[in-house]
Amino acid sequence: MSIALLFPGQGSQQVGMGKDLFEGSPAARSVFEQADEALGMPLSRLCFEGPESELTLTANAQPALLTTSIAAWACARERLGLLRPAVALGHSLGEFSALVAAGALRFTDAVRLVRLRGEAMQDAVAPGVGAMAAIVGLDADALQVLCEEAGQGELVAPANENGGGQIVVAGHAGAVERLCALAKSRKARAIPLNVSAPFHCALMQPAAERLSAALADVAIAPLAFAVVANVTGEPNSDRACVADLLVRQVTGRVRWEASVLRAAALGVRVGIELGHGNRLAGMVKRIAPEIRVVSCGSPAQCDVLNGLGDDA
Repeated sequence: MSIALLFPGQGSQQVGMGKDLFEGSPAARSVFEQADEALGMPLSRLCFEGPESELTLTANAQPALLTTSIAAWACARERLGLLRPAVALGHSLGEFSALVAAGALRFTDAVRLVRLRGEAMQDAVAPGVGAMAAIVGLDADALQVLCEEAGQGELVAPANENGGGQIVVAGHAGAVERLCALAKSRKARAIPLNVSAPFHCALMQPAAERLSAALADVAIAPLAFAVVANVTGEPNSDRACVADLLVRQVTGRVRWEASVLRAAALGVRVGIELGHGNRLAGMVKRIAPEIRVVSCGSPAQCDVLNGLGDDA
């Protein structure tokens, strides 16, 4: 049986996340303590107690989610022993978590990188200038044509291919608004998203440059297993490609649907969602129902997985 590790991205954060891991797993507790020390702030307390307004800030949410995911991975290894996944997938920010699990990035380096990444993405576009929306009911080619029509000198482009007929777009607020109107005129649904910046589009170029500079000073180790890159939808095992793929991801489209289909083609039949919530489980079910996804966000959930490591 082939197993994939799945790591959620921004939007999955919730006050109280990771507290069960911290209290019930020495290995997970150590991860939270390392994050607090690396960032010089009580990130663990923010995860457990909030306030929500602080936790949802991009610069806080990204390291908080990565820390919770890696704490879950540490707990799973502590409880289950050796897990040998065929591949790992992370949705947007989750790609960093996947790379930590694969051994390519040290956790302390990764938590500092995603803190910088969150700050840089927030700073790249002034509040109100950008927007995002979820479009349901148009294929990628038809949506691309509408994006070009809606642009009118501004930018709007597909940002996330989430599967199940949903594609998220990002760009200038006016262009996104025009795109939504065009989509509705084609009988598609258009749902504006409450986000702080237009992620995964060309407006994020300043953030990509800051991340690139930071990655130049970070050691990248060989990968213990392949990680599917968001921007290509293909598994990568070459450490020399990791930094470039992460930088391209900031401005590039998250090809989540293609990533999940690639995992299924590799023979993956079980996914372990590591971190808070089960958002990815629903997305995977829409894309590749042959993959059964189980959650691992607490010691009790990790115990339920007992036996998977022997079959992997």
